[in-house]
Amino acid sequence: MEYIYLGNSGLRVPKYILGTVPFSGTNGFEAAGNIDEKLARRMVDMSLEAGINMFDTANLYSKGDAERVLGAAIKGRRDELLLTSKTGFHIDETNPNARGASRSNILTSIEGSLERLGTDYLDVYFVHLWDGQTPVEETVETMTSLVKSGKIRHWGVSNYSGWALARTFTVAEQSGNIPPITQQIYYTPEAREAEYELLPAGSELGIGSMIWSPLGEGLLNGKIGRNKQAPENTRQGAGWPEPWVQDQERLYQVIDALEEVAANHNASVPQIAYAWVRDRPNVGPIVIAARNEEQLKENIASFEIKLTQDEHDLIESTARPVPIYPNWHRAMSSFDMSSPSEKTYLEGYKKSMGIEE
Repeated sequence: MEYIYLGNSGLRVPKYILGTVPFSGTNGFEAAGNIDEKLARRMVDMSLEAGINMFDTANLYSKGDAERVLGAAIKGRRDELLLTSKTGFHIDETNPNARGASRSNILTSIEGSLERLGTDYLDVYFVHLWDGQTPVEETVETMTSLVKSGKIRHWGVSNYSGWALARTFTVAEQSGNIPPITQQIYYTPEAREAEYELLPAGSELGIGSMIWSPLGEGLLNGKIGRNKQAPENTRQGAGWPEPWVQDQERLYQVIDALEEVAANHNASVPQIAYAWVRDRPNVGPIVIAARNEEQLKENIASFEIKLTQDEHDLIESTARPVPIYPNWHRAMSSFDMSSPSEKTYLEGYKKSMGIEE
């Protein structure tokens, strides 16, 4: 397993992280999986054996039950691994303050997560979504206090826009508080909006980009395609509400390309999707997940797959993002002045506009 520094920090993390959305499978998460404590312990064992020593969860997942299952699975070996969790979604409808990035919610949430996980600190704690009501100053001050108290080592944000990410970082830095070191964002071979601002912004700000659901919430599981219907025992077959797909034909073209490359490597569609996302510019660690031991073994094995440049290009060209403003303007007139973190994406925009070097 490869280990990388997470953003502008001294924290070294594995390139693959195990996600726990399938843990427990209760309280509205039944379609995601039903991994119990016994299987979770086995998955933790397999991950550690492969060098994957970081585990990602959230108080949202099964409304705390995923944290409980993970806590039981890691009992007695906390010092061997890294833990993350998140807060922000409104999971307690009876409490109007149990939501967002306020001091009240963050301080209450961290105590619940620590108790359920059976630990006294988290290595990374995330604000799970942008809170447009709470002052950013309140959020960064609260996260800084948690770092200084030892309850968290670092903090991050998830599902922020580019301007919200930059504002959060700037407010923290200029006020003498501790900035976030990572953002957790959605990015797949089909869903590539993060290339417009989030991935370049993370690189420029020193904020590591951790990718959640590189398989598109199950869309790229190899069981869905042009002439395939999602089985009932999958997220999409069970009516999982995410993600939003802007163009069904575009999705099928991506799956066709993944299948073609998979055949070259005697691999599966998910393995190729993981390998492609893993190698994209400005991408840090990616969060993998599985419903059973077989899936986890297969997903971990994808780390050894090395795609050729032609294979990378084939997958990239099928879902190249439309060059929205100001990206098309930069691609046409100021490409040489673009930052290194933007150049790869601008090259793709130029190709989609018919502008060749």
